[in-house]
Amino acid sequence: MFKINDYVVYKRDVCQIIGIKDEKYYTLRLIDDNTLKLSVPITNDFGYLRSIISKEEAINLINDIVNVEVINNNDRLIENTYKELIRSNKLLDLVKIIKTTYLRNDNRLKNNKKISDKDNFYFDKAEKYLYNELSISLNMNYEEVKKYVFDTVSSIKK
Repeated sequence: MFKINDYVVYKRDVCQIIGIKDEKYYTLRLIDDNTLKLSVPITNDFGYLRSIISKEEAINLINDIVNVEVINNNDRLIENTYKELIRSNKLLDLVKIIKTTYLRNDNRLKNNKKISDKDNFYFDKAEKYLYNELSISLNMNYEEVKKYVFDTVSSIKK
């Protein structure tokens, strides 16, 4: 059972537990939207609620980004793959999306082509979910995490 002030992931959003009602429901506040509060059953029958990853798990995930395989679907099928990976609620799947969309758009720019709106949309969404969770695990703000991940991956590649 979680306690008040614990951070959790509900579906894909990072939340803080701000209350417990009648020992049956958690009251959650999204970390990136203070105005939205959710009531979630403590029983977690559908598995939508999970703990934030530890600092060690976060560091290991970041250090392993260079080894994550990119998605090799054609343009017609890739959006379905992005949707499946987002729904999986696995951080490694978010990394796959970020890495794939970044490399696809980078390749387009190098070939003087317009970047893909579809790739941009999923890149932004995956970054939001990943970096929000990593920011809690690593005790950094969103921008610091983004820079830390970029710097770490850049240093490993060299």
